[in-house]
Amino acid sequence: MVEAAVFPLEARNVTVRMGAHTALSGINLTLRGTRRVAILGANGAGKSVLLRTLHGLLYPTEGTITWGHSLKRPANQAMVFQHPVMLRRTAIANVRYALECRGIRGSERDDRAADALKVVGLEALANRQARVMSGGEQQRLALARAWALRPRVLFLDEPTSSLDPATAAEIENLVIQIREIGTAIVVTTHILGFARRMADDIVFLHQGRLLERTPADRFFASPQTPEANQYLNGELPWTTYSPRSSAA
Repeated sequence: MVEAAVFPLEARNVTVRMGAHTALSGINLTLRGTRRVAILGANGAGKSVLLRTLHGLLYPTEGTITWGHSLKRPANQAMVFQHPVMLRRTAIANVRYALECRGIRGSERDDRAADALKVVGLEALANRQARVMSGGEQQRLALARAWALRPRVLFLDEPTSSLDPATAAEIENLVIQIREIGTAIVVTTHILGFARRMADDIVFLHQGRLLERTPADRFFASPQTPEANQYLNGELPWTTYSPRSSAA
C-alpha cells in the first residue's frame, strides 16, 4: 500500500474554537520539504493547538487542513508529546507496538525497534519497564518510537521542557539526527536557544493569530511585528490568556 503524501501540508483559513474561546483564528500556513520549523509565542498563544491541528488530532472549526492536497490524514507522520504516554511494557515493546499499529510485523518490526533504541542510546535499557524510566529516558524512548515509523514529518510539542540542561541537549541532538534522514520537523518550544539552534523557519503566534512566518535568522535578527519584538525582549506577559485557557 502506498501511503498518502504529506506535502505540501497546508492550513487554509483555519480557526479553532473551544467553547467560547478562539484558540486559533484565520491561520494560513504551508509547510514543504524537510525544513525544521519552530512554532513560537507566549504561553496561551495557540502553539500546541496549532501543532495538534496540523497533525490531525484536532479539527478546525472553520477552514481546512490538507496533506498532499488530500483532506485525509496520512499515516506517514508522527507526534511526540511534552509528556509522552508510555505503555505498561518494556521499552522495546513500546516501539514494537507502534510498528505493529502501522502493520509492520515479524523480523522487520524487531530490527527497526532495536535500531531505533540504538539511535537514541537506549539499547541497554531495551527490557526495562518504560514507566519506571526517567523523564529524559522516556522522552528519548518517545523519539525512538516515532523515529521507527520513518515519518515524513515529525511533530514535537515542547520536547525539552522540564528536562535538565544535559538531557535537553541530548534531545536536541536527536532531533537534528532525525532531520538528517530526511524528516521534516515541526516543534513548539518556549526555549529560544533551542529554536535558534534547531530551526530553519519560525512561525510566530500571538493570541491565536499567525503574525510571522520567516527564516529563523531573519526572525531573531529583525522581527517584523511589534509583538514578535516584545516577545524576543521578554516584554510579553507569560500568559496572554487567562490561566484557564486551553490554548497552551
